[in-house]
Amino acid sequence: MEDQDKKEVCLLSLKRSLQISPAFLFPAAAAPLRHGLWARRSPAVSIVTQEEYTGEIKGGMRPSMKLVIMGIVNKKPKSIEVTLSSKPEQEEAEADVGLQLKVNFSEKAVQRNACMGGKWGPSENTLSFFPFAPGEAFKMEIVCEHQQFRILVDGQPLCGFTHRHAQLASLTALRVFGDLQLTKVA
Repeated sequence: MEDQDKKEVCLLSLKRSLQISPAFLFPAAAAPLRHGLWARRSPAVSIVTQEEYTGEIKGGMRPSMKLVIMGIVNKKPKSIEVTLSSKPEQEEAEADVGLQLKVNFSEKAVQRNACMGGKWGPSENTLSFFPFAPGEAFKMEIVCEHQQFRILVDGQPLCGFTHRHAQLASLTALRVFGDLQLTKVA
């Protein structure tokens, strides 16, 4: 699993023109898509909206792992949120959150925070630039390093977030939602 080619995998490809796209058709038995990341599945058909994605990170986060989120910001966006947590969205209230990125378009800010044992720490907001624009495509990369998550947007370093959660491997759920159309999650 340490090969470079096993660190990225395309989980989702959606048509931009639809509000809801059938993304995967499969039997009730869940199987990995490939190389460590799993998609949440319903018993018959999984319908993925373009505004929300939840997936499992098999084995959890670890140094040198990279997550890629590509999408198009809606024309009149309010916010986008990306969360790395220890439990899927239905149980998120009980989950530890290793990284929560909240993109706020009215304030042109990207807030970063973490939650351990039900308690949120101090948020971080400092940015040198705001890379998101209404109606524009973006590519966000979250690189897990030994000391921090490094976040890049369109290849440019946006910010870092020092690990507050010591057990990176317990961060097994990725959730992306908000005012965007997802085109790829890997």
